Amino acid sequence: MSGERRRSYSIGVALDWFFFVFAGISALWLAYLSLTESFRVGWWGLLVAIAFWVLLAYLVLPRIHRILTTIYVPGYFIGRTRTSDGLLGDPVNLAFMGEEAALHEAMERAGWTLADPVTLRSSLRIVTSTLTRRSYHRAPVSPLFLFSRMQDFAYQQEVDGNPAQRHHVRFWRCPDDWPLPGGRRVEWLAAGTFDSSVGLSLFTLQVTHRIDADTDVERDHIVSSLLDADPTIRVTVIEDFSTSYHARNGGGDSIRTDGDLPILDLRPASAEQTAAGEAPHDEEVASLPASDVREVATTQTRQDLPRKRAAFEPPTTLFAPLHRDPTMRRPATITTGTLLLLLRVLAGVLLIAGLWLEWPDVMDSADLAVGGDILTAEEEQFALWIVIALMGLSLAVQLSVVLSLWWGRNWARLIVMVFAVVSISTAFTTWFLREEEITLRTSLLAVGLDVLILLALSSRSAAAYSRRRERRH
Repeated sequence: MSGERRRSYSIGVALDWFFFVFAGISALWLAYLSLTESFRVGWWGLLVAIAFWVLLAYLVLPRIHRILTTIYVPGYFIGRTRTSDGLLGDPVNLAFMGEEAALHEAMERAGWTLADPVTLRSSLRIVTSTLTRRSYHRAPVSPLFLFSRMQDFAYQQEVDGNPAQRHHVRFWRCPDDWPLPGGRRVEWLAAGTFDSSVGLSLFTLQVTHRIDADTDVERDHIVSSLLDADPTIRVTVIEDFSTSYHARNGGGDSIRTDGDLPILDLRPASAEQTAAGEAPHDEEVASLPASDVREVATTQTRQDLPRKRAAFEPPTTLFAPLHRDPTMRRPATITTGTLLLLLRVLAGVLLIAGLWLEWPDVMDSADLAVGGDILTAEEEQFALWIVIALMGLSLAVQLSVVLSLWWGRNWARLIVMVFAVVSISTAFTTWFLREEEITLRTSLLAVGLDVLILLALSSRSAAAYSRRRERRH
């Protein structure tokens, strides 16, 4: 029984991988069709060119990066965050000890502001604030991933009321019993960088914040601001925690660091003395003044080291449920896929309405006859009811699938993706082999709709939500 479940699970992962890769290739083809169409429609080509950039930057390149990085990016902790596309992101350059409430209190006391979560409303507000140069001191911070999850929260400091420039730092709670390389335990890891301007990502061409290359300056600014607000915070530094390097983050911005990792202890002194195995026990750590935030940290003895855990998921579990919680929130990808399918249902309803109104003209143009005799009015009406009944039944089935998809039924997601793959494959075959043009006047919009549906439903978040009740083996 366990073996059958493992085989079923493996087949499910293989199917998800097929749809995931097929959607990426289809999006690339759709981007090519959009580019060629932009040269055919005159001045309207400017709008089509913009659509091509949107497809390339926000659908095609992210999906290609996600496929490739799953193959070549290391699946263990290397002191770097990852973007949602799997690219290596900002360096992890801070660590903390203490409860979440103490961390929030310390950051607010030091003059930092908790960033709003990323929503459609907050995203639109930061765009308008950046364009109009109006202050938005709680502007959202783009998601980066560590331990296979997005940051728990982020703090920022806006510069001169301009949301295009800001100090910001993201925080992740470490998994239970997870040690840093070398054995030291911490409760929080953080990545602090400085947004210097707004520009295009080198790797995805998306509009994004560009960061200052010297991430060590921002790291030391965060530490100094906390110590200025509370000199009792104890700081140790793991020197050469990572090799000093120069690289690029997920947006293509240059980054450089000396590799040191400051650890800020926000716990009361008594808590440090009684915490077994968490604080250095070879020598006592003294409090440091704000002017000197560096001290070489001692490490635990080998017998105290907890078992090591991978920081990121292996490729085989890419589409496995992120949580075993049946109450997992519905992701935007499921919502998007459902809305796109509802557009199809609505188009079918409009088609039925059009047939109802124009049925006599349709019959006249068809010039149908039975046994050489022209159909009577009653026979034409009966034929209309048959067509409407069949189309209505098809729409009812589609609507039931849409509702099942909305409630997270994996079978509904798979059925929709199968039909999308068949539709896209048919369109590609006629385009490539029969050289039938796909333009705005023919089937480009239909192909685009199928590709968008497949991109949404083949995403990791959609797969995780639809399979959230499955058991992992």
